[in-house]
Amino acid sequence: MAQTATPSGRVATLAAPSESLADFFRRHTERRYVMFGGKGGLGKTTFSAATGYWLAQQGKRVLVFSVDPQASLSDIFKKDIFGKGAVKVMDNLWAQEIDADRHIREYQDEVRAKILQMYGMEKVPQEIEDYIAAASAEPAMEESAIFDSVVDILAGGEYDYYIYDLVPLGHALYYLSMAKVYDEWIGKITHLREEMREYEEVAARMRRAKDTQEDKILGELQYIRGRINAASKILTDRQRTAFFFVVIPEEMILLDTKKAAGMFAKFDVPIAGYIVNRVLPRDLLATAPTYLKNRIEMQRGELEAIDRDLGASVLARVPELERDVTGLEMISRVAELMYGK
Repeated sequence: MAQTATPSGRVATLAAPSESLADFFRRHTERRYVMFGGKGGLGKTTFSAATGYWLAQQGKRVLVFSVDPQASLSDIFKKDIFGKGAVKVMDNLWAQEIDADRHIREYQDEVRAKILQMYGMEKVPQEIEDYIAAASAEPAMEESAIFDSVVDILAGGEYDYYIYDLVPLGHALYYLSMAKVYDEWIGKITHLREEMREYEEVAARMRRAKDTQEDKILGELQYIRGRINAASKILTDRQRTAFFFVVIPEEMILLDTKKAAGMFAKFDVPIAGYIVNRVLPRDLLATAPTYLKNRIEMQRGELEAIDRDLGASVLARVPELERDVTGLEMISRVAELMYGK
């Protein structure tokens, strides 16, 4: 059994996991890509920040990053980091929030530059500019920009640990599926281009110039495909990646998480374990008001279900805290609850 201080200062008893989070990271030193997932508002960002803090305290260089447009890394670290790249929070710890809109603008500029280079133009034609603007307004463009940003971050390789504060479950599944979708799409486009070349009947002089252009385009498609596959391999690499589900002891949350775990398994995401958050200490029963007693009793049944269904997969149980987690002092406190002193 594990003990922890409650908001009132008393000691609460929580069921101890069979293996602790600290044990997991000490035993699996190769797991350098860490993801916290779950429904919105359960504590993913808090646990991402606390894990980054704990690893940084062990002397590891850590980047905590988020792709959620409503991310709260800036709030939890009390630093304005949105869209500013990797911002140093403390020794060995950096945080980054991706600005998808800026990435879309950078992508537009990159497309223009490649068009000019491939076709030897001095200026991008207006009809192409109109197409670029229309494509950038597509709902999927933001997701594409975010995915591309993740590829850039993961491919950097300058940190010992990358902690990915995932968006809520539904969006996370979408992002994780994008690698497969993009790969298939680019594969089809590449195949069509190769078929087009087989049927071209052009004069030898024109063919030589055309082949040069086609090779550049195919080369670009293959480059994009390589980046996507590299990111996909990292996110689904059972040797290097650890995915943790964050849950709370409520029936609907647990049902949704079980469904999501099944879907994540289809994408070969390596699920390393579960963290139970917002556990109400039972020693509050003696003095708690009726509504709180009812919630504690409700949680008791759900915690029993968690022990029965998830068992050894639960690596940490974190109690409900008396205030929001913001600032390094509170992050340090959560890290201690998760990993021990």
